Amino acid sequence: MKSDLLRKKLAGLQTWDKIVRLDKYPVTDLKSPAARKLIEKGREEMARLGGCEMPDFVTPEAIEALQLESTIMESSAFFKPIVGNPYLTPEDPKLPVDHPNRMTEPTRVGVLAYDQYPRDSLLRRIYEWDPLMNFVGEILGLPAIYRYADPMGGLNLSVMQKGDYLRWHFDQTDFVTSLSIQTSDVGGDFEFVPMTRTETDEKYDDVSKILKGDRQKVKIIKNHPGTLVLFRGRWSIHRVTEVTGARSRLMGLFGFDSKPDVKSSAHLYDIRYGRSSVLKEPPTFEDYERASQK
Repeated sequence: MKSDLLRKKLAGLQTWDKIVRLDKYPVTDLKSPAARKLIEKGREEMARLGGCEMPDFVTPEAIEALQLESTIMESSAFFKPIVGNPYLTPEDPKLPVDHPNRMTEPTRVGVLAYDQYPRDSLLRRIYEWDPLMNFVGEILGLPAIYRYADPMGGLNLSVMQKGDYLRWHFDQTDFVTSLSIQTSDVGGDFEFVPMTRTETDEKYDDVSKILKGDRQKVKIIKNHPGTLVLFRGRWSIHRVTEVTGARSRLMGLFGFDSKPDVKSSAHLYDIRYGRSSVLKEPPTFEDYERASQK
């Protein structure tokens, strides 16, 4: 069984130097010269591009385990195809039909929620590791940073299979932290336009051009497995291109925020997880395998 193989891999990942490339990313000592240099580089990229990527953040051995545990669980992801605009808000019929608010696209992405993660999951262990959270907070220049208090939204696995597509949109949160676990054979590229809008200017004309196919300012992040990405999606419009290969695109999403006690809305529970009640106890990897064999 895959779960038996996973147990063997997890047994070899007991210390953090086996999981995270601490030689390249010294996140356990944020005051060290190497860490400060890394943080300053991340801050410069965030200011210039609205995001930064850190390749090979986790070790090859950790990636193998993350891929295995994710493929064991991915068939339990919730999929709900939706059609919407880039602002994740209802359309306003009073606006012109060519206004970005009324330019809609279909989206289909599967999600596994935090409460579905086994207690011994490696991705869960990484998310709950304080040095990672503190490192993210330092790059973002936050005086404090917190994990979501949401039992479903704290940690998610994004699953995109053949034919899935994530439309052009702006996030409703200040930043997103993700870890690439597995890329698709074809498609599934992360595309964005740096700092598309500002707090004082929505730049609707620019957004409209992008939605109509203008690619002059589009940048692409390939998100190779093991890459940690910080991204300010509230200001930079972005999408994930259609997955056309057979292999799933798997991405871990870490819920951090500058405020404590952040939770998702009932509406988000419905469209993202398809339920409102939290599991009393997370499944085990063996539970997932038994369910897939029925």
